[in-house]
Amino acid sequence: MSKIGIYPGTFDPMTNGHLNIIKRSLKIVDMLIIGVADNQNKTPLLSIEERKEIIENDLKAEKLDNSKITILSVQGLLTEFAKSHNANCIIRGLRAVSDFEYEFQMTGMNYQLSPDIETVFLMSSDNNSFISSNLVKEVHKLGGDVSKFVSKNTIKILNRKNS
Repeated sequence: MSKIGIYPGTFDPMTNGHLNIIKRSLKIVDMLIIGVADNQNKTPLLSIEERKEIIENDLKAEKLDNSKITILSVQGLLTEFAKSHNANCIIRGLRAVSDFEYEFQMTGMNYQLSPDIETVFLMSSDNNSFISSNLVKEVHKLGGDVSKFVSKNTIKILNRKNS
């Protein structure tokens, strides 16, 4: 049985921290589904299509094995999405204690909904522990340099959105 993992997120925009989690996830799963969420509780700057485009371009730039990666839109319950794609784990990145508190609650709920789907937490690397998509958007909008946190491709799209 192959290990299929889902790495869900809004990826608005994808950061180097996200990319780091993707690379490390590929070491533990046979197939990775990057689930770009249409989260009703957030107001994204980028459309799902733009977010998927950024992810695709960043994966190509990193020369990652795209035969092991699928990028899909996620709507509705993550556990139902996971079941429909035969995924046996959900991969989540953790940056700080505040992330853990939220993720702990989410994992508990997901377990109650689908006890056969495990959640795997990957700690962010030291140099990515403070990066968040929201901070990247804010710094960029205010004219700051975000080139250490996102790809050139992402910056082009952010420039287009913020002009």
